[in-house]
Amino acid sequence: MLRIRLRRVGAKKKPAYRIVVAEKNTPRDGFAIDVVGHYNPRTDPATVQIDGEKAREWLRKGAQPSDRVAYLLSQAGIR
Repeated sequence: MLRIRLRRVGAKKKPAYRIVVAEKNTPRDGFAIDVVGHYNPRTDPATVQIDGEKAREWLRKGAQPSDRVAYLLSQAGIR
């Protein structure tokens, strides 16, 4: 089963995240099939950049977003 979820990047104690499509059972920072966008919660306001067309395509293919990604997609008007 495919999930759209966050993948942590960035230095120690300075997290940033990529929004990726990956298999449900892979590790958090493991292999990702596709990168859909990125999210930086440390900026004020938080920076979210999502490729809407890619995200919609993966949702049509059956990928399920995680709770946080579902919230970010709804904020971006995609879901």
